[in-house]
Amino acid sequence: MAIHEYQGQGLLNEAGIPVPRGQVAETPEAARGAAVSLGGGPCVVKAQVLAGGRGKGVFDSGLKGGVHLVPNAEEVQKISSQMLGNRLRTKQTSQQGLQVDKVYVAEKIAYDRELYLSIAVDRDNRCPVIIASGHGGMNIEAAAATDANSVVRLPVPNYSQPLSEETSDKVAASLGLDKTHQQKQALRGLLTKLYDLYRSSDATLVEINPLVLTPDGQLLCLDSKFKFDSAARFRQQEIFAFGDGPSSPSSSKDALEAEAERPGFAYVRLEGNIGNIVNGAGLAMATNDAVNYLGGSCANFLDAGGRATKETMADAFRIVLSDERVKVVFVNIYGGIIHGDMVAQAIIEGVQEVGPLRVPLVVRLQGTSAAAGQKMLAECGLKIHSVNDFTEAVELAVRLAGESGPSSASGARSKRSG
Repeated sequence: MAIHEYQGQGLLNEAGIPVPRGQVAETPEAARGAAVSLGGGPCVVKAQVLAGGRGKGVFDSGLKGGVHLVPNAEEVQKISSQMLGNRLRTKQTSQQGLQVDKVYVAEKIAYDRELYLSIAVDRDNRCPVIIASGHGGMNIEAAAATDANSVVRLPVPNYSQPLSEETSDKVAASLGLDKTHQQKQALRGLLTKLYDLYRSSDATLVEINPLVLTPDGQLLCLDSKFKFDSAARFRQQEIFAFGDGPSSPSSSKDALEAEAERPGFAYVRLEGNIGNIVNGAGLAMATNDAVNYLGGSCANFLDAGGRATKETMADAFRIVLSDERVKVVFVNIYGGIIHGDMVAQAIIEGVQEVGPLRVPLVVRLQGTSAAAGQKMLAECGLKIHSVNDFTEAVELAVRLAGESGPSSASGARSKRSG
């Protein structure tokens, strides 16, 4: 899960990490008031959307740029009126863009240098990694392409322990902040708190860009980006309460993707018309590949996990069928610890809970006690196409998705091919 900049700046401030003063506003008048409370002088106004590239974005109001330096409170109100309620399109959004419901008004900071600092997950080494560069304020990939040596990566192998002074001093040296004791100590204090926040919040990314060095030798986080491990929702309820709701126009999530998070599903919207319900990300990807290979196209990727209950299947059916593009639902389950008869019972009860499905339902069930489950599906009296063979099941789903008219949902059958 990602959060807005103003929320990330709040987390940094609470952790004792230096940030400029700032306030969030939802109306142009509130933005003006925020600027006045910050002194009424030069301010930075930033559109709050969950997408990068705001500075070079374009609003449907005609305003260019989602980040503006303005001289006074009156101009803050004027610029905010061209942002709020309008859609901002950046290189990371769709052509439709994202609606801006909030702006962040921050004080202007004078500084000598822009730096880059982040803590991310090094999946190859299975540990956090600190990434630092003297080229702050720009895309870190672009900085690395220009000068590979300008970006330093320092793995932190012991996740359970606080950050060592040795690691902090290496980061300071890579940023050129080891020339004076003051700068070295400032970086050590900031980085230690940042790493503690990274661990305590179950973050997968904390990015400060730019981290600036002021004329008096202080370090300030001008902008921040946070992402958190979705599996940590139960531990981080306050942080996850920050997340945009499923209907928020400013959210970068698809509405169904956000809705699917509630029962714990992994959902990704695709461009086809076959709705997939599977157990396991690997099987979901294999199913999507097979459907594409055999001439079909998937409407979604939905991993329901390892649960086999009526509620799980009913929720999955509701989410998939709420997409009007879906012409057939394909349930592909491999039962390991969860037995096939349990899965079949959950599917049957889920269909009964949701009511008559508006599209055909194809089920491929394999694994432990699969035969018992297949028998239950074949004899349940519902319009379920139970097909044991993977290829045949995909072929049937693709064919049914291509058929039009109400007749495509009738005439269920059961095929057994071992």
